[in-house]
Amino acid sequence: MSLTLTEAVALLKEHDLLVTVVNQNATEFQAVEYDSRKVKTANTLFFCKGVGFQPRYLALAVEKGAVAYVAMQAYDQPVTGIIVKDDQKAMALLSAAFYDYPQNELFVIGITGTKGKTTTAYFTTNALETSTAKKTALISTLNTVLGPKPNQTFKSKLTTPESMDLFADMREAVDNGMNHLVMEVSSQSYLKNRVYGLKFDVGIFLNISPDHIGRNEHPTFANYLYCKEQLLVNAKVCIINREIEVFDQLLQAAKATTDPDKIFVFSQTEQPGVDFVYHSLESNLAESKFELQAKSQKAQELALTGEYVASVPGDYNEGNATAAIISAGLAGATAPMIQAALKQTHIPGRMEVLPTKGHGTVYIDYAHDYASVKRLVAFLRAQTQAKEDRVIVVLGATGDKGISRRQGFGKALSEERADYVILTTDDPGFEDPKAIAEEIDRHIDHDQVGHVEYIADRASAIEKAITMSKNDMVVIAGKGADAYQKVKGQDLPYPSDLVVAKQVIEKLGAQPKK
Repeated sequence: MSLTLTEAVALLKEHDLLVTVVNQNATEFQAVEYDSRKVKTANTLFFCKGVGFQPRYLALAVEKGAVAYVAMQAYDQPVTGIIVKDDQKAMALLSAAFYDYPQNELFVIGITGTKGKTTTAYFTTNALETSTAKKTALISTLNTVLGPKPNQTFKSKLTTPESMDLFADMREAVDNGMNHLVMEVSSQSYLKNRVYGLKFDVGIFLNISPDHIGRNEHPTFANYLYCKEQLLVNAKVCIINREIEVFDQLLQAAKATTDPDKIFVFSQTEQPGVDFVYHSLESNLAESKFELQAKSQKAQELALTGEYVASVPGDYNEGNATAAIISAGLAGATAPMIQAALKQTHIPGRMEVLPTKGHGTVYIDYAHDYASVKRLVAFLRAQTQAKEDRVIVVLGATGDKGISRRQGFGKALSEERADYVILTTDDPGFEDPKAIAEEIDRHIDHDQVGHVEYIADRASAIEKAITMSKNDMVVIAGKGADAYQKVKGQDLPYPSDLVVAKQVIEKLGAQPKK
């Protein structure tokens, strides 16, 4: 991989990003980097980015081999400086060029939505395994999969990586023989231009609800929506959920750059202009069965009509599965391939069900906003067997971001009348977890919710919830399979909700007979 100064300058000029070039000494770059600690190679092009950038980072990069930098201002360094109007956009464009545009060698499916991105990404990836001969890469909140070997799968750091990391991952996937890529596309990736210039073969818009609004995130819901709808603007084919409240706006955004014949709309109810309709047939704690019908001619041409069984419980996951079916069909998978794949999909930390002997059913999910918690509690309430069976909920809210979630949690728990709520710690960051819990509690209607208490230690909160349960539904929401707690800038080890729950069940001797 390499990039010349001439190529970089031409590309930046084309996108009206170049301001000037100072100290034009460097001519070619054999490496690119934005973290000065990772500069290892001479002839490195270094990107000075981020609100927290300090000149000493550039000085260290130069000391370790950087011969040029990209920044929004000139620095006092004896190396070439490429001064640009937007450092994030410049990094995305030049990273794609450095890695020789790997997206052109991949069929790329992008997925956005406030909730359901990971579930849909796993459904889609599994659905493509047969049709692509296991050559489908994955970039998700949970894991990144860049090839068939064990060492080519690793834990993701961000839902959507920084642009340089993203194009590096794509290049590695291509070099490993992959020809398809399924990736989650967060609103932050557009807010911070991580996917600037990237075109998707298929763009999926699942849903949107107020979230990620507050300090360090989106200033308003309008900004959040705008960032999310950019996926549709940058997709060749669009798949949109008709039941989204702002559907008309999303459809117009899609039509601005996409042929209407390349826009597929799905819904749970029959409405004008809908291409696919799905009907729930049966849903329990083990799986969801639903029927998919093609209504338009272009939908019928994909030959995806039939019954499907999703191996993750919750009827609310049928919409995610429908989006995955359509995208997989567009990528070349057949209905039988997809039907077989959905039955076998497992998503760590999502919809994990642990039955017990004498201590109810434990349900672990990543639900972390109003809409997902409301749907989860409502679904489990419907699964209770007797009037006296309770829904016990363990949750907390993250610190430093998603501030609106706290009010949303209180609202969801009240509307669905949770019987017993234990508020606890969930990635408090630089905030006091007790203060976060108190803020959630202020939005709980105590006339609707049976009991609320606070237990700071998350493992202890989970232990109490399971121990006190008899035939109840125990909901552990928020962290899923995350094996850490984000506290004051550090990722502190945490076994994960799933591991803690299993340990408690074993300690109680409550494992059911197999």
